[in-house]
Amino acid sequence: MRKFELQNGIKSVYKKNNETPRMALTMNFSINEEEKTAGTYSLMTRLLLQGTKKYNNEELAKVLDENGIEIIADMKQDYLRFRLLCLNEDFPKAVELLNDIVRNSTFTEFEKEKVKMKGELVAELDSARLKVSDAFIKTAYEGHYYGHTYTNILESLDDIKQEEVISSYKKIIETGKKVIAVVGSIEENDVETLMNKYFSDLPNNNDAIKNISVPVLDKFKKTEVIKEDAQQAQILQGWRIPTYKEEDYPAILVVNTILGASGLSSRLFRELREKKGLAYTVRTSCEVKELAAMFSIYIATEPSNIETCLKGFKEEIDKIKAELVSEEELQSAKNNIDGKHQFIVETNFQQSTSMAYYGINGLPFDYYETMHEKIKAVTAEDVRRVSNKYFNENSVVAILHP
Repeated sequence: MRKFELQNGIKSVYKKNNETPRMALTMNFSINEEEKTAGTYSLMTRLLLQGTKKYNNEELAKVLDENGIEIIADMKQDYLRFRLLCLNEDFPKAVELLNDIVRNSTFTEFEKEKVKMKGELVAELDSARLKVSDAFIKTAYEGHYYGHTYTNILESLDDIKQEEVISSYKKIIETGKKVIAVVGSIEENDVETLMNKYFSDLPNNNDAIKNISVPVLDKFKKTEVIKEDAQQAQILQGWRIPTYKEEDYPAILVVNTILGASGLSSRLFRELREKKGLAYTVRTSCEVKELAAMFSIYIATEPSNIETCLKGFKEEIDKIKAELVSEEELQSAKNNIDGKHQFIVETNFQQSTSMAYYGINGLPFDYYETMHEKIKAVTAEDVRRVSNKYFNENSVVAILHP
């Protein structure tokens, strides 16, 4: 892994994987201001691949297809992300095209894309799982930018103006921190030369201050969603947990794996599915953002089992708060985390995505190496301690039912 900075201070990294046929690049731009209207950033991202000053929509799609180049633009609440994948010999052309998209997107398909986006959101929200997740996030981050969910966006989409989208993108470009991660097999000097050629004059601010408040969850919240054609009830319950930069995060990862993220061997799966037959699927997850993170438990069950499932959640939470986990279960959870990480960074594309993600969050590009050691050091007492610290009365419950 070779770390370097462009002439404008953009922190970059190149990981050389010899004899791999494709190059991958991820470029992240920090988002430091809340969008004024929910959906502005999402619509902006969709428009970034709809044409540039040099190529219209159809021409851009054609040149990418003819050269076997894949460029994806998407966004999370904390950053805008461009990802690129191509054959080694097409890398210079791909970077040139990415540079054109970053600098010269025209946003001309505005009204057409807005209509398309609205239709897709409505279709997505027909999913019971997504609908309860939408309600959960909106409640957990009520009144905060992180709570701008699909339903919020649908309510405000018609109010978004083209000028607002363009000015928002311009502000991200001009004021945000940027990082670049490249993975592949071409020569290191060639990669660094290309990055400086195309991106060294982009505005960059490594000291950009995030002007977004830290969300607060200081009470119990509950929301219910009625979906007339639902065949099952969908339940999500969650608690606020530490983010990557906090010392308790490694232990929370282990708790997550023990309770529900390790599939068939997880406690909630064994207790609620195998022993009590309450559901086909029950799992936990940690959703981490730069300013806040949530641990959540999800289950799909018969509507008559809602209270039984919530009671089951509490029983397992209480158990891990009261009793030390065995060394066998603890080691199994650590092995599971390590195995999953290896699985999600198998390809050049996955590795560049992962390293750029760490970089834009102010972490070292090789952050997982340090995290791996911290996870290995987690003890049974750490598991009990963080469970008692974070699984408190300030939780969020979202329930969807017929």
